[in-house]
Amino acid sequence: MSRHWRSPRDWPISLTLGPWLASHLMRIGMATLRRSDVGRQHPEACWARGERIVVAFWHGRLLMMPFASPGLRATVLISQHRDGEYITRIAERLGFTVVRGSATRGGAHAFKQLLRSLRHGSHVGITPDGPKGPRQRVKSGVVELARLSGMPILPVAFGAWPRTILKSWDQFLVPYPFSRGVYVWGEPIYVPADADKAAVEKFQSLLAERLDALVAEADTRAANG
Repeated sequence: MSRHWRSPRDWPISLTLGPWLASHLMRIGMATLRRSDVGRQHPEACWARGERIVVAFWHGRLLMMPFASPGLRATVLISQHRDGEYITRIAERLGFTVVRGSATRGGAHAFKQLLRSLRHGSHVGITPDGPKGPRQRVKSGVVELARLSGMPILPVAFGAWPRTILKSWDQFLVPYPFSRGVYVWGEPIYVPADADKAAVEKFQSLLAERLDALVAEADTRAANG
């Protein structure tokens, strides 16, 4: 086999049609969703104060997060690994600005871009356990971003019923068409500018606890109607 052979997923037509199809399917899925929102007053209070927010959610609940706040100007962090190119193109089709990087590749440059985005009026979306885990373990980057920017972290979770949970590292949730979908927002988390390493670790634990609780609430509300 030639070393120049490329997988069909890397063909230019795949990189064009795949994200186009995926973004349309996501919009269709959202249009059929019986949606409800809980805790919406938390981000709205931040916006009323003129604050940009760092929206944090587990990687496994990523699929419907682009619709959590339609029309919100936001920058999202997407890794530089292979699948990241598809996700980037989908995110751009859905109206987001994309910064590429992760803890293991391009992280320092990506962090600076996210910080710049916050300072220039854009909100930021992050999966603190992405792109490859460990599942539901918060990395320090999201806390440092809040510390240096002075902007709050807003945890949010999405639950749906009926649904399927994929056998992936993050237990990725995919709602069925016409399912009940629930977005649950938590209270903002403010990280002091003088927080040291020990304090940052405590905020990592706090964010993980909040996200786990929000996921549990979102799942319960979706299942119980």
